[in-house]
Amino acid sequence: MTDPLDPGTDVGLYVHWPYCARICPYCDFNVVRDRGRTDEQDRLVEAILADLAAQRALTGPRRLASVFFGGGTPSLMRPQAAARILDAARDLFPPAADLIEITLEANPTDAEAGRFADLARAGVNRLSMGVQALDDAALRFLGRDHSAAEALRAVDLARRAFGRLSIDLIYARPDQTPRAWSAELEAALAMGFEHVSPYQLTIEPTTAFGRALARGTLVPPDEDRAAALYETTQTVLSGAGFDAYEVSNHARGVAARSTHNLQVWRGGDYLGLGPGAHGRLTLDGARTATVAHRRIGDYIAGVSAGSPWAEQDRLSPADAAEERLLLGLRTVEGAPAALLVDLGLSPETGPAAELIADGFLRVQAGRLIATARGRPVLDGVLKALLT
Repeated sequence: MTDPLDPGTDVGLYVHWPYCARICPYCDFNVVRDRGRTDEQDRLVEAILADLAAQRALTGPRRLASVFFGGGTPSLMRPQAAARILDAARDLFPPAADLIEITLEANPTDAEAGRFADLARAGVNRLSMGVQALDDAALRFLGRDHSAAEALRAVDLARRAFGRLSIDLIYARPDQTPRAWSAELEAALAMGFEHVSPYQLTIEPTTAFGRALARGTLVPPDEDRAAALYETTQTVLSGAGFDAYEVSNHARGVAARSTHNLQVWRGGDYLGLGPGAHGRLTLDGARTATVAHRRIGDYIAGVSAGSPWAEQDRLSPADAAEERLLLGLRTVEGAPAALLVDLGLSPETGPAAELIADGFLRVQAGRLIATARGRPVLDGVLKALLT
C-alpha cells in the first residue's frame, strides 16, 4: 500500500537570493549587503539557470512539486529574474499539479503594488512576509528597517496580489512577557494570515547578537520564561483555529500548510540553487546531500566550471534514515516507524520504548510521532533516542 505521506519522486526547488538591504543582528544565513550590484546579480541569475539545467541532467525526468525563493531577501530580486527562473523550472520539470505552490520571502520595506503584481504574474502565488514583530521597540531591537504600521501597509498590498500569505515572527526576546506576546499574536491574526511561523529567538555566536551575548550586554529569557512564551504561542494560535503541523509552523487548515516545507520534512528531494543553497537528491538510488559554494563569485565560477557544489555527500542508509527521522518528528505527521529498524532501534525496547512509556513519543498507524509533551523538548527527545 502506498504511503500517502511519501513525497515520491517529485522534486521541490529552493532558490537562494543572498542580497539584503541590511544584515539583521540575529541572522546567520548566507547573506550579503545589496549595494546595487546589478551586474553581479545578472550573472547570478544566469548561473542559477545554468545550475538548474545541470541538475535536471543529473536527476532525469521528474515532476516539480513546489518552488521556494528564500534568502537573503528575494523580494529585492527583479520580478523578471523570478519569471525567467520559474519558466525554466516548469520547462525542465513539468509541474506535478495544475497549480503548484510557489513561495517568495518578502520584507515589508519592499512592498510596492507594481512589484507584487509583477511577481504574481511571474507565477508567485504565496508570499512569506518577514514581519518578525509588531511592536516598534522590538523591531528596532531586531534591527528591522520597518515599523509596525509599515508592516500593516505591506500586508494590505500583498493581499491584493497573492492568494496565500504567511507571516514570520520572532519571540523569546529579552524582557518579553507572555501577555505582550499574546497581544502581538492577536494583532498578527487580525491581519488575516492563513499561515504563521513563530520562531524562538536563537542566538548564534557569529552574529551581532552572539557577540552581545558574549559581552554580557544581551540577556535572553531564561528557560522557564521561554517555555511560557512557547505555551502562549500554542494557546493563542490553536484558539484561533491554527494547527501546529510543525514545531515552528501553524496553518489554518490542511490546505494552508506549506507544500514546499512538507516536501523537505517528509524526506523528499529538492534542488538547492544559489550561493550556499542546500539540496537533497536521490542519485543512483542513494540520498545525496548537496551544498553550493557560499560566496557569490565562487558559486558563479563553480557553475561555469561544472562544479557548483562545495559539498556532495552520498548518505549511508543509516544516515539517510536518521535525517528523515529528525525531520519527520518535527511535524504532527511524524516519521515512518520503520526508520527505527534502519537505525538498529525498536519501539518495543531501548530508548524508543522508554520515550514512548514516558509520553514523549507515540506510535500510531505505523508512524512515530512526537506528542504534545515531547514537541517542546524535541531536541532532548532526539538526543535521548539517537545517542
